[in-house]
Amino acid sequence: MFKFVKGYMETIDGVAIYPIISLLIFFIFFVVLFAWVFTASKEYIREVSELPLEKDNQ
Repeated sequence: MFKFVKGYMETIDGVAIYPIISLLIFFIFFVVLFAWVFTASKEYIREVSELPLEKDNQ
């Protein structure tokens, strides 16, 4: 099955760009997430981390 897919994908012109695009999307997502984690306010992080522990849900 994999040989069939691999053989079919090799016949498509420009198919090599898709792994590069996927890697870029993956890398950009985690860079943005990393930046958000370090720039988020400590009060917001504390508030969100205590949500599951609150007894009175509103």
